[in-house]
Amino acid sequence: MMKRYEDMHKKLLAWYEEVGRHELPWRNTQDVYHVYLSEIMLQQTQVNRVRDEYYPRFLEKFPSLEALADAPLEDVLSLWSGLGYYRRAKNLHKTAQLTRTGLPKSVQELKELPGIGAYTASAVCSFGYAQNVPVVDTNIARVLKRYFALVNPKERELWKFAQKFLNSTDPRHHNLALMDLGSMVCIPKNPECQVCPLALECQGKGEPELYTQVKKKESVAMDLFFGVMIQDGKIALKYSDENMYKDMLVLPNVEPLEERLIGSYKHAYTKYRLSVYLYEVEELSEEVVWVDLERFDTLPISSLTKKAQRYFRV
Repeated sequence: MMKRYEDMHKKLLAWYEEVGRHELPWRNTQDVYHVYLSEIMLQQTQVNRVRDEYYPRFLEKFPSLEALADAPLEDVLSLWSGLGYYRRAKNLHKTAQLTRTGLPKSVQELKELPGIGAYTASAVCSFGYAQNVPVVDTNIARVLKRYFALVNPKERELWKFAQKFLNSTDPRHHNLALMDLGSMVCIPKNPECQVCPLALECQGKGEPELYTQVKKKESVAMDLFFGVMIQDGKIALKYSDENMYKDMLVLPNVEPLEERLIGSYKHAYTKYRLSVYLYEVEELSEEVVWVDLERFDTLPISSLTKKAQRYFRV
């Protein structure tokens, strides 16, 4: 059994050496903070957007845990604007304040920090500290399910198989290779089994989609009604106290007034499919802050609210 795994390990690492995504900047650093930041950003965000836009811009502003810890939350949220899932940014900031001298070096200690679950903790230990621990993200899970022919396994079972299959002589590159394999070859539909380095021993290659069936998430439709009030080059906004965009600046809520409708648009957020309606108003019942329109793009304003800009009448 071990000899079989050793052969697969060698083939996997040879494949990774040839075609792996070695250019990703967080794979070419020994700074654990940079690794941690990338893992938080990559949750629910495409690799290219993180690599080309948010990751370098964020590190330029906050090059260390200490710099991030000392920054006002408003500045962090502003730089996070457009990435969505703003709770990530808040947890990132809080974790920096708790660990300004350096992140813990154990999976268990990392999991006790805000916003760090089993995957992120293992990723930091594997990719940042080069520890001998397995990593299971969505892509790696798919590879393991097919390789071991696991139908609807529980999460704990997946981690056991990841540990079982782990290459203890080079765990960091092994985990990165599995991640790239799931992203580039062992994809959800029509996997390219003919070029997979694990194909010879893969137990699920005959029916690959059998092991990737997931229950389709039901979307929730919702209508939102916002008021647009602009005076002397300033717009009225409020700090959201709702989970969706908590602590971000959003337009104030109003009752719909069809004769004052100035525009509408669609927006998607997690499971929500939002229909947004904007109304020009002359008074507001909510407590607001007045924001200079020239600063609009530099403040912690949600992507939902930024879409409304095209309808502003200045």
